[in-house]
Amino acid sequence: MDYKYLHKISLPSELKKLTLEQKKEYALELRAYITQTSIKSGGHLASSLGAVEIAIALHSVLNSPQDKILWDVGHQAYAHKMMTGRVEGFENLRTDEGISGFPKPSESEHDAFIAGHASNALSVAVGLARASRLQNENRMIVCVVGDGALTGGLTLEALNDLGASNEKVIIILNDNDMSISKNVGGMSKYFTKLRIAPSYLNFKQKTRRVVSAIPFIGHGLFKFLDKIRRIFSTLVGTNKMFEQLGIRYYGPYDGHDLGNLTKMISQATSINGPVLLHVITKKGKGFEDAENNPSAYHGLAPLGEKSEQKFSDIVGETLCELAKNNDKICAITAAMAQGTGLESFGEAYNDRFFDVGIAEGHAVTLAGGLAKGGLKPFVCLYSSFLQRGYDQIIHDVAIDNLPVIFLIDRAGVVGADGVTHQGVFDLSYLFSIPNLTVLSPKDGDELKAMIEFATEFNAPLVIRYPKSYEKNYGFATEFEVGKWESFPFVEGFGEDSQERDCDYNKYILAVGNRMLKLATGTKGACIINARSVKPLDKELLTEIAKENTLIITLEDNALNGGFGNSVLVFYNKNNLIKRGMRIITLGLSDNFIHTHNIDKAFADNNLTKEYLQNIIDKH
Repeated sequence: MDYKYLHKISLPSELKKLTLEQKKEYALELRAYITQTSIKSGGHLASSLGAVEIAIALHSVLNSPQDKILWDVGHQAYAHKMMTGRVEGFENLRTDEGISGFPKPSESEHDAFIAGHASNALSVAVGLARASRLQNENRMIVCVVGDGALTGGLTLEALNDLGASNEKVIIILNDNDMSISKNVGGMSKYFTKLRIAPSYLNFKQKTRRVVSAIPFIGHGLFKFLDKIRRIFSTLVGTNKMFEQLGIRYYGPYDGHDLGNLTKMISQATSINGPVLLHVITKKGKGFEDAENNPSAYHGLAPLGEKSEQKFSDIVGETLCELAKNNDKICAITAAMAQGTGLESFGEAYNDRFFDVGIAEGHAVTLAGGLAKGGLKPFVCLYSSFLQRGYDQIIHDVAIDNLPVIFLIDRAGVVGADGVTHQGVFDLSYLFSIPNLTVLSPKDGDELKAMIEFATEFNAPLVIRYPKSYEKNYGFATEFEVGKWESFPFVEGFGEDSQERDCDYNKYILAVGNRMLKLATGTKGACIINARSVKPLDKELLTEIAKENTLIITLEDNALNGGFGNSVLVFYNKNNLIKRGMRIITLGLSDNFIHTHNIDKAFADNNLTKEYLQNIIDKH
């Protein structure tokens, strides 16, 4: 495609010079480039395709960065990024050579706030509006909120505060009937009612035509007719929730009608108080495959990326198999059925499958209630999203020692999604919670064995693992909590494996698949699969505590409060450190991980075969 405007627009001020027809042509160019780049480099394609006109309309009306635009969630902001000076960086999207896949203030002054996780934008918007008012600043605060994000408790709390305080905030509700998995629950049903109320839609369309036809006074009539609209909408029962919260509601509008969308946003800026513009968009707009299957095109892997086996596939297969003969088993996720491997379980056991939407705290407490009621709930979430349910794990599961099973996907360094999605804190905060048992499998076979074990375990249990693994190692010892496994091979899998010569004064204690892969690339030390991360194998730790022993701990987690720290605490607490004994903890540093490359993150933190071998050889 020949790009006429794409490389010319690097600032919103340049966008404002285009006519409406030119902006429509520019929208086509943006869609083509987003599709081309996302297919090549990976990315959140469908969401951003649906929000192109929203981004253009906002930057046509507002003056960024003086005015603040917040995106919730940030994977719908690709068009915004390109029209704010990042077309060239977009070519290397989600890499260290390019730009982040999410709004990132350190990347551009036009990114008002970080936006990797859903449901935070409205709270931020209220804060920015108050700061602006208290400092007598004249700026608009706008947040683009996906309908999936409105299922999050934080957004509902912010709506309540916003309506009561009457801060001047414009909310663009980008309603595409999809988050990552299809939206669920009462909020989704409410938006469906708003979309299909024909009497309300007809009223709005006729009113808009009449007002637009009146010269000079059309804009002034907007406020007057708003009072009529509010009375009418109450009668037809379409938007009571927002109105009763104190937030003026307008819509629904066609989110791809650029001209009308620009007018509505412009008119909304004149209203002194909170406003919600409800716009209907098509996820994947302009790319037929993405329109027809938006879930498949939500997040794409780069072309040519190495194909590995997914731990989530083991989760789905194992839970389906176990549920056949155990009607107590149920599964919970938070708008991530596909990513966590639960789609097949949801199809086979729909009455025992609960997708609660983007509401991780509720997912955890719901599981507590199910367990209290005699069921066996498996909560399947990404590591970085489980952080949002931290208090619920403590208060609603661990204190009462309820048998809830947490299957934590995307644990450790995640790569392309960057800093907001790194799952490198779960061990640190889970170690501090009493009653929790934490496991980490070496491969798919061991994950299956752990899930089978979990069905009979009568206490809270966490199993954490990264996205994928290469192969099964081809051996297994019977799993037992608090017991580790000696790793007998130098490298390779199954029949290709080689026996290793172990120096029984040198030990590597490795947590999980990635760290075991790293350890098996070295020579000389005995390798231990520390699959029971909490509790530790105290018997083995005591046994290897000898004079001049080298013990190296490996973990794909922050060092502070992690596995290595717990090993050190155990040795110190029990006075087991002998003369010449050396304990080295290797993991991730105290800093946030901003790289989009897993190997680089490991190298930056000395998690390499060369560094590890050098320690072994020097001891």
